[in-house]
Amino acid sequence: MDLSDQKGLEKIFYEHKPLKVVNLAAQAGVRYSMENPLAYINSNIVGFANVLENCRHYKIEHLVYASTSSVYGANTKMPFSEHDSVNHPLSVYAASKKSNELMAHTYSYLYKLPTTGLRFFTVYGPWGRPDMALFKFTKGILANKKIDIYNNGKMYRDFTYIDDIVDGIRSAILKNYSFEIFNLGNSKREKVLDLVKTIERKLGKKAKIILKPLNPGDVKKTNADISKSKKMLGFNPTTNIDVGIDNFVKWYINYYKI
Repeated sequence: MDLSDQKGLEKIFYEHKPLKVVNLAAQAGVRYSMENPLAYINSNIVGFANVLENCRHYKIEHLVYASTSSVYGANTKMPFSEHDSVNHPLSVYAASKKSNELMAHTYSYLYKLPTTGLRFFTVYGPWGRPDMALFKFTKGILANKKIDIYNNGKMYRDFTYIDDIVDGIRSAILKNYSFEIFNLGNSKREKVLDLVKTIERKLGKKAKIILKPLNPGDVKKTNADISKSKKMLGFNPTTNIDVGIDNFVKWYINYYKI
């Protein structure tokens, strides 16, 4: 259901009486936030406030919620650390998720609600979002269509496989820190063009690439410092990009019956 439906959300809390809550629901994506900012305000700010209010009133033991590496915005220091300032978001999406962290801190302080925010770094893998680059690239290559690479090919991402992210979420659920923020990334910066080359190799087809300038709202590089997550969550990503892409391509071909 829509998180902005406060009465509907409260009914779920009332009927199921959860002990812990994991909120992964949000309006995601940097570029769509430029087209429809209000979708992000309603889902990510109003919706998240509704989650917090129900957690408060139903005495939830621990709230784990999704944040994003996009909050690092204009930061240039690499790798990104939880200790860095995140006061310069470059998109409404990033601003909405930064607001989640601030709201969670306030509820942790005022109402003693334990909260843990997880800053995901470019999650990929089977069952991902079709608007993500990996889906677009794979679909375009198979269809012999051109694919866009922004910042003239000088884009770098810390690609993190879904299984590793799930392990991090599971670890966070089992903890009851009063308030924490963690990076969940692979801690390896990969060039987006190299990602395309890996997809080409797995598909046995060449991509038709169009290099474009940097898209407003995009971050040029992401790279996670996961030392805090390793120490406090036991987080240890193990899936490299070659294995992850291989798993994705096999799933994609099977799922879309290609």
